[in-house]
Amino acid sequence: MTIQLADILDDLHEDHRNMAVMLDLLERETGRIREGNKPDYELLHDIMRYLTVYSDAVHHPKEDIVYSAMKSKRPELAAGLERVEPEHEDIAKLGETLRNDIEAIASGAAVTRERIIEDSTDYVHRLRAHMLWEEEDLFRRADALVKDESLMFVDISHLDKLDPVFGPEREHSFANLLENIKDFSDS
Repeated sequence: MTIQLADILDDLHEDHRNMAVMLDLLERETGRIREGNKPDYELLHDIMRYLTVYSDAVHHPKEDIVYSAMKSKRPELAAGLERVEPEHEDIAKLGETLRNDIEAIASGAAVTRERIIEDSTDYVHRLRAHMLWEEEDLFRRADALVKDESLMFVDISHLDKLDPVFGPEREHSFANLLENIKDFSDS
C-alpha cells in the first residue's frame, strides 16, 4: 500500500494526540500508586499494550519512513535529526520495561511501588519530550518536504495495522481502556 507523505504526517499528528491521552491516563494511575492507592492494573496493562504494540510497531516506523524520505529527497532537511531512530529504540526499551513490571504484578510477582513509579515516570517523561521535539522540529521539516514533493508517495504496506483503540475497528480486548478514555475525556 502506498500513501502520500502528507497523509502519513496527518496520521502521525493524530497518533500523538491519542498517545497523549494514554500518557495522561498512565500518569493518573501512577499518581494513585504514588498516593498509596491501588491503581487499575488492567488499565495500566492495556495502556502499555497499546503503546508498545501499536505505537512501537506502527507509529514509530512511520516516523522512521518520514525521516528516511527526508534523508533521500532533501538531505539538508534531515541534517541534525539523527536522533529519531535511536530515540525510538530507547522509548521502546522503556516501554517494554514498564510493561514487564505491570505483567509481573499481574502474575503475582513482587514489584515495588517505587519501581513502578520510577519506570512510569521515566517512560512518560521521555515519550512526551520526544513527541514535543517531533512536533516542533521533525514534523515541521517534513511539512517543508511535503510542500516541495506534494505528490510523493511512500510504501507502508508492512505497517498496515489499524489503530486498535482509536481506529475504525476497535479491538474488544481494549474495552476497559476505551471506557476509561471515555470517562477521562468526559471529566
